[in-house]
Amino acid sequence: MKKVPSIKDGDILSDMIFEPLSKKNWPLFVQLFGERGACGNCWCMYFRLKKDDFVQGKENDGNKERMKELVWSDAPTGVLGIYESRAIGWCAFAPREDHLKLEHSRVHKRIDDLPVWSITCFFIDKSFRRMGVSVAMLKGLIDVARKQKIKVIEAYPTIPTQEKLADSFAWIGLYRSFEDAGFKIVDRTSKNRPMVRYNL
Repeated sequence: MKKVPSIKDGDILSDMIFEPLSKKNWPLFVQLFGERGACGNCWCMYFRLKKDDFVQGKENDGNKERMKELVWSDAPTGVLGIYESRAIGWCAFAPREDHLKLEHSRVHKRIDDLPVWSITCFFIDKSFRRMGVSVAMLKGLIDVARKQKIKVIEAYPTIPTQEKLADSFAWIGLYRSFEDAGFKIVDRTSKNRPMVRYNL
C-alpha cells in the first residue's frame, strides 16, 4: 500500500493545485467520486434539483449524467484540489441562483441583492481527511474566484454540536475550516448552520 505523505512534511498542501471542473479534468472528478458518486450517487446535484428529480437521478447514473451535461456546457460547477495528478478534494462552487434548494430555503434566504457564488459541498478523498485539505481547498478556491473576478463567496457550513462528527455529516463543510480561511458569519438564522461570506 502506498504511504500517504504526512502533512508535516509539507508534501500535500504546498503541492496542491486547484482547477475548475472541466471536460479536461472530468476523469479525475469521476475517480474521486468513485462508484458511490461521493455519497449515495449524489454527484453534487442535491442543491441543484427538485427532491423528486434528485432521488430519481440516483438510479442509472442520472445525477452523474446531469453533472456531466453541466460540465460539457461549460457551466460553473466546482473546483478540484489536485495532488500528484490525482484529485483529492472537491468544492461545489457556482452562482447561488444555480442552486434551486438555496433559492427556496427559508433558513438561508438571500440577505441582500449582491451577486454571490455559493459553496454547497465538500468531498475529500478518505486517505487525505483530517490533514487540513479543506482549508487548503477554500484558499485555492478563493484564488480561482479572484481570477474570475467573483466578488462575494457564500457558504452554509455546520458548527458541530458534538466533538466528533461523522464524515457523512461534514459534506457542507465545517465552520472552523471557513473561519481559518478568512470567512465571516453574516447571518445566524440557523444557530448551527450560519451563513458565511468571503469578500474579495
